[in-house]
Amino acid sequence: MRRLLAVALALVMSAVALSGCASSGGGAKPQIVVTTNILGDVVQQIVGGEANVTTLMKPNADPHSFEISAQQAARMSEADLVVANGLGLEEGLQQHLNRVTQRGGKVFAAGDHLRPLPYSSGEAAGTPDPHFWTDPARMIEVVNALEEAFSNIDRIEPNGLRERAASYRGRLEQLDREMRESFASIPVSQRALVTNHHVFGYLAERFNFRVIGAVIPGGTTLAAPSAADLQALADAIRQAGVPAIFAESSQPDRLVQVLAREAKIDVAVVALYTESLSEPGQEAASYLAMMRTNTDRITTALTKGSAPKRGTP
Repeated sequence: MRRLLAVALALVMSAVALSGCASSGGGAKPQIVVTTNILGDVVQQIVGGEANVTTLMKPNADPHSFEISAQQAARMSEADLVVANGLGLEEGLQQHLNRVTQRGGKVFAAGDHLRPLPYSSGEAAGTPDPHFWTDPARMIEVVNALEEAFSNIDRIEPNGLRERAASYRGRLEQLDREMRESFASIPVSQRALVTNHHVFGYLAERFNFRVIGAVIPGGTTLAAPSAADLQALADAIRQAGVPAIFAESSQPDRLVQVLAREAKIDVAVVALYTESLSEPGQEAASYLAMMRTNTDRITTALTKGSAPKRGTP
């Protein structure tokens, strides 16, 4: 009898252990894969620790051309949700995004949840501009849509999700106010932007800037400027009398050399973080920090040394 009781007890304990394992597996965190590091930061702010967030794009990378490993591609296919920028930004990843949807996976394209602006000039004229994050108001629209998408994922607690999304919306609204106050110190006649790549169309619309032109034509960094493009840009710069040109932080020297050699224009070249966050601990380690750093630099450059107000990232 004792032996039978021991066997029965062992069977019960084994069943309990197996039940615990099953419960633990069922409670595993959802897997979210994000293409760009800007959206990766935003997603992490909203989901907190309730999901494992994998960001594919490394700091200081180019979203138009970065590539991923076979292991990362497999992770995309296995994810509960893939979050992408959309509007043609991730040119190097499009085949992987297509494969996820073809296999029945879920892809959230941020550009599908806002009113995109069309490019106004160059070969890309009329096509959607994917650089919506330069307008914090549009990023709020993305946060609203992300909150809804995450609410449909099992094991993400709804109350915590609502609280984090509301908190981050408040921080974006504060950012929008800070940017408006800072840019108000720039005379309207000096609110002219020249960049190495067409990236500030949304910022220009939101805060009343004129986009004079870009060294790299079209909507992608994969294009190359022709002699005619550079000459047209040089003429536009001379006519507008801009005091500064803004370049991606990872390649400001290239812009200096191109303009100096081809156009012989003497203007300040100011580095901005336009399409990627920086390494942790640097000036653009988060989306909010990136936008505040850019706001400071644009305001200072276009007011010739005035000191803009700065908030806390």
